[in-house]
Amino acid sequence: MSRFFAGGGSDSDSESSSDSEVVARPAAPQFTFSDEEEDVKRVVRSTKEKRYEDLSNIIKNIRNYKKIKDMSSMLTSFEELTRAHTKALPVITKVENGVTPRFIIRALAELEDFINMVWEDKEGRKNLSKNNSKSLGTLRQKFRKYIKDFDSDLKKFRESPDAADDDEEEEEKKEESESEDEQHVAPAAAKAVSFKKEVKQVKVEKDDDESDDSIDWDMDSDSDESSSDEETQYTSIRERFLKKAEKDDGEDAENKKEKKKLQKDSKDRLKKKRAEDDDEGWEVVNGNRSTSAEQPKMFAKDAEIDVNVVINKLNEVMAARGKKRTDRKLQIEFLRELRTIADTHNLGDAVAAKIRFNIVSAIFDYNPKVSEPMKLEHWSKLLEEIQALIKLLLANDDIVLSETILEENEEYETAPYKIRGCILTAVERLDDEFTKLLKECDPHSNDYVDRLKDEVTVSSVIEQVVKYIERLGNDTETCRVYLRKIDHLYYKFDPNVLKKKKKELPASTLTSVDEMDRLCRFVYAKDQTDRLRTRAILSHIFHHALHDNWFQARDLVLMSHLQETIHHSDPPTQILYNRTMANLGLCAFRHGNVKDAHQCLVDLMMTGKPKELLAQGLVPQRQNERSLEQEKVEKQRQMPFHMHINLELLECVYLVSAMLLEIPYMAAHEFDARRRMISKTFYQQLRSSERQSLVGPPESMREHVVAAAKAMRHGNWNACSTFIVNKKMNVKVWDLFYEADRVREMLIKFIKEESLRTYLFTYSNVYASISVPYLAEMFELPKSKVHSLISKMIINEELMASLDDPTETVVLHRSEPSRLQALSMQLSDKVTNLVDSNERIFEMKQGNFFQRGGNQGYNRDRQNYRNQNQNQNWSGNRRQDNRENRGNRNQNRDRDHRKQHRVEFEEKAE
Repeated sequence: MSRFFAGGGSDSDSESSSDSEVVARPAAPQFTFSDEEEDVKRVVRSTKEKRYEDLSNIIKNIRNYKKIKDMSSMLTSFEELTRAHTKALPVITKVENGVTPRFIIRALAELEDFINMVWEDKEGRKNLSKNNSKSLGTLRQKFRKYIKDFDSDLKKFRESPDAADDDEEEEEKKEESESEDEQHVAPAAAKAVSFKKEVKQVKVEKDDDESDDSIDWDMDSDSDESSSDEETQYTSIRERFLKKAEKDDGEDAENKKEKKKLQKDSKDRLKKKRAEDDDEGWEVVNGNRSTSAEQPKMFAKDAEIDVNVVINKLNEVMAARGKKRTDRKLQIEFLRELRTIADTHNLGDAVAAKIRFNIVSAIFDYNPKVSEPMKLEHWSKLLEEIQALIKLLLANDDIVLSETILEENEEYETAPYKIRGCILTAVERLDDEFTKLLKECDPHSNDYVDRLKDEVTVSSVIEQVVKYIERLGNDTETCRVYLRKIDHLYYKFDPNVLKKKKKELPASTLTSVDEMDRLCRFVYAKDQTDRLRTRAILSHIFHHALHDNWFQARDLVLMSHLQETIHHSDPPTQILYNRTMANLGLCAFRHGNVKDAHQCLVDLMMTGKPKELLAQGLVPQRQNERSLEQEKVEKQRQMPFHMHINLELLECVYLVSAMLLEIPYMAAHEFDARRRMISKTFYQQLRSSERQSLVGPPESMREHVVAAAKAMRHGNWNACSTFIVNKKMNVKVWDLFYEADRVREMLIKFIKEESLRTYLFTYSNVYASISVPYLAEMFELPKSKVHSLISKMIINEELMASLDDPTETVVLHRSEPSRLQALSMQLSDKVTNLVDSNERIFEMKQGNFFQRGGNQGYNRDRQNYRNQNQNQNWSGNRRQDNRENRGNRNQNRDRDHRKQHRVEFEEKAE
């Protein structure tokens, strides 16, 4: 408004001119016009500038959204960025020769770091809103898919992230040149420059030159003076818009040269000042720490370095351990510098061991959350420090590192050296960190394999600690370190054990079974706590079962009586017990002990949660069955993937064992109403298959077992073995066994035997006699084996028959009742049970109603009546008497007797 009305005094006028400016304006022209329309030229931008500007604006928005963690807006901006980059691809291909600009790669790298940081912060993710949480998952998924095309560019950027972006440098130079051109325009044109341009000009000059404010103020005052002079020098509008003289152009060129010279001089003065500041010893202060006094100071240049000075400085550094504002990374750096100083002045191995032990402790403290694993760079440094510390302790016999030594009793100058600390605790924590690192990795990725390679290093560290602890002679610590060694040994299969059994190796060869036996026997003898002994026994059983030492493993289980007291143990020990019983069941199955295998696995499989009981994963639960805290604790107990037991193999062994036991039992007790299920899980699978209206060919492992069970019920061993042993089942289950061919042969032999028993139970009522050679031919078994099976059935009274040796036949003496007869007997038994229960209910009601003295006489008379009725009517055959006693006549008579006795009882009571 001030540009158009001479007398106006608005805010814009005050901004464009100085506050102290007082100008007398002529009264003739009541308004003036701005030169902005004439002086500002239209700028034609190239396609590259347009596309790059769009990308820059989107990247700027993404950085703003990162500050406030607005995931929804960030997802929208990322989609806009992908579309803008697609539009800019022709320009990039033409101008940049297909190389993606560095500022785009920088933005993608920053976004990747931000997404990973937010995703790893599990507590922070829980606090996000539902919309932001959903947008984070979608953004992470889309970004990981989109970033694959920029892998090589990102890798190069990660190598040198601090390098400046080429496009940004060009833009800065361009802006600087534009700002110089704009600030040196003629006084009449300077008035038309917008406020936005002025701010940008000052900012560029501040960033580039960081000069004093006086230069800018001089420039502003010059421009204001020129504008005021311009407004006063014209008396009419016509003179104001006339073309300027040529001499003005010469004056403007001279003004430009002078101002450029002033700017160059200011830059030189600034560089000189910075150089002087660097010479004076200025240093950059970390903004995270409030004061520099919190940092422990190293020694002065002229200080005398000895053992006491170094130990005091070490105590000073470690005194800040655990405090709120302690920089853990800086603390580790100070300790390493202190170790370097101690090595330089040759202060001895004892001081070096003390410092290294404190470095190990500081690395452990670097990770504040105990439930989360440490970073990989800290893990590698931790391994190096512990290996160097143990090597130092083993090389010096006169250094004793123990937690029983008090701080005032430490000795660093004269042998024997005494240091307070516990190397065993450090190694135990190292082992726990290794387990957490494994559980954090994806088990199906190469990262897990890379981390698993560190187990060789961890095992060697434990071996070295075993040597050191054995040298100290402390039985308690020896048991603890032995158990750590057992934990890394018990689940590993050693083929030399089986070769030694087959006498392919000399008897003096030491195997893992011999090593386990030595370690566990020491723990059995010296341990003072039940937990270590229990875990040693379970690990010993597991290792024996893994190498098919069935009898040794079984005897250890029976002698230890762990199954009676294991429910009092801690959860990790109970998990180890479940793993041991599962492996023992597999061992029993490999040895052909089907019943023992079923007994070992039944408690584990009947719950329906073998995955959780073996700590191999969590099954999704219904609402409110497991809280977040419980789920977090249970996830910490999970076993690493390489220690898992194949659940499909375990379930198949259990179902096959149940089939070999349940099908003959069902055939033998088909019409028995009091039949009990041997395996509830197998019975449910069988019943669910029978309820299906249409059953197709088997596909899964369970369907194969159910189809085999149905074939066995009819005595068809060939179809049963085909369903159990085939190409698909071999790949899924049987090829996972050691010596799989032997297991398959044993399984087919058992199927033949149990199919024979099922056939005899099912069809014995059809035959009067059966030929033994015919049975041997039908089931492809030797005659001796058929003879043995039938003899056992006759001895156990499972089959009412006799063997005729001259004719080699089985003579059946009594046939089983028909189906109608069996159902009739079941009905009579159920009716009998119903009547007895009704009588008991009636007696309870009568006893509650009549609570006076005549109650005893009534019960006595009723009991006499029942005894008399039993003596008269329940003699002879039980089934025939049951049918007669349940007739209408007996029911009426019993009812009359009850009424008569009730009347007599009431008369007595009155």
